[in-house]
Amino acid sequence: MTEEIWVTRSAMPPMQEYIDEISALWDSRILTNMGVKHEQLRRALRGYLGVDRIDLLTNGHMALELSLQAMQLRGEVITTPFTFASTTHAIVRSGLTPVFCDIDAQTYTMDATRLEALITERTSAIVPVHVYGTVCDVGQIERIARAHRLKVIYDAAHAFGVTYRGAGVGSFGDAACFSFHATKVFHTIEGGAVCFREPAFGERLYQLKNFGIMGPERVEAVGANAKMNEFCAAMGLCNLRHIDEQIARRKQIDARYRRWLSGIPGVALRVLQPDVQSNYAYFPVRFDKAVCGCSRDEIDEALRRENIFPRKYFYPLTSAFSCYRGACDADKTPVAQMVSEQILALPLYPELPLDEVDRICRIVLRRLR
Repeated sequence: MTEEIWVTRSAMPPMQEYIDEISALWDSRILTNMGVKHEQLRRALRGYLGVDRIDLLTNGHMALELSLQAMQLRGEVITTPFTFASTTHAIVRSGLTPVFCDIDAQTYTMDATRLEALITERTSAIVPVHVYGTVCDVGQIERIARAHRLKVIYDAAHAFGVTYRGAGVGSFGDAACFSFHATKVFHTIEGGAVCFREPAFGERLYQLKNFGIMGPERVEAVGANAKMNEFCAAMGLCNLRHIDEQIARRKQIDARYRRWLSGIPGVALRVLQPDVQSNYAYFPVRFDKAVCGCSRDEIDEALRRENIFPRKYFYPLTSAFSCYRGACDADKTPVAQMVSEQILALPLYPELPLDEVDRICRIVLRRLR
């Protein structure tokens, strides 16, 4: 039996490099509470991402949920259903009502041309989602937000290291939230970060992630515990040293897939946006059975028979989850519904051999024929 190939695989630095990074913790015994490693990583990420302000959290979900709360929002938040469960859950868990905007059929990000029609007197914010290393229409979204005095919080879980016209994606919006989960392009085992503009927001976010504690005898807010620990920060410091070579390798694999799968009727690949430097986080492919003769599910089954495990990412839409039955209507976002039924993320990670990419593509092409 051939070795299993999954849709992604966690990047790991050389073991000795990580051991060297954490060895001082055995002497200091400072393992959390914004220690030395935490501060080193925060400063390093501020430079790498090209942002003025950043804070680190225990995971990407808490980064988004606590950002929504730190914005002190009320009412409705416009977002997209074509995303991971975390996005919608964070909105609902913050006492807000999600309003779903359809997506663009090419980029799979929020269709900004449909955004303004969804704004009501109850709308307080917009939560667009960068997906697969593809960037939202940040210019149009921010113009609409300014016109209606709305906050913009980007879910940038897929967009670490991505730039638009030379600017890091973390510099757009009032805040941008990153996930550093083990399967992401850059990870800290578990972790997350928020890039933001306003110092007052940063203070509220800090309160929320640290029980509201602002001093030994000062508790100024009702907060949670969402601090990144030192071992996770140390992993981040190691992985950050290798991130550029990791992204370069992802780009090679992306190009190999494109060599095999481009130009096939009914098979749509992720768009390569002008002015965007992608991180090649995922390789999503859409299969339109009416044109190519084979459904997404049939391709998925064919690959799984060969010990290759792609992912229907994202399927189902968050608006179709059973926990939101009766509250949300997936039929109101037909493009997102169509894409979710056709999309399949093929394996992509830096250690994936190119000859395995070739094998994956041959299986796909045989099934299409």
